[in-house]
Amino acid sequence: MEDLLTETVPAEDLKKFEKAYHEQLYKHDVTPKAQFEYAWCLVRSKYPADIKKGIFLLQELFRSHEEGQRDYLFYLAIGNARIKEYTKALKYVRSFLNIEPGNSQVMALETTIKKKMEKEGLVGMAVATGVVLAIGAAVGLGISVLSKKT
Repeated sequence: MEDLLTETVPAEDLKKFEKAYHEQLYKHDVTPKAQFEYAWCLVRSKYPADIKKGIFLLQELFRSHEEGQRDYLFYLAIGNARIKEYTKALKYVRSFLNIEPGNSQVMALETTIKKKMEKEGLVGMAVATGVVLAIGAAVGLGISVLSKKT
């Protein structure tokens, strides 16, 4: 499941689906299929701005087209996880599991997202602790220097 969160779309695929989407957009007649394929490529991009655009397109589809909602939820979860919006990603995972409770792929995605949250939470705590220790050391050094002058 980790590979779904790190896999990037080949540039030629992105260009192909982007072209199809924009041609339909120009004609004011975008099909859900064209929008989904383009959004699917965008959420697999290596650029956060593309991923966010893909998320927006998927949200739009989710609101307006009932027939593909499970796919939209799945890629909304992946897109949000890729930009480290883990809480939102889990919300989409849980919505998917409400529709299809036994889906092993989505359950594995949920586990992967939770592990990433734990890992990055611990890393975040370590960085914060390091900052506090550095500030404490600087204050201690300042006090030491001041006490030697007097």
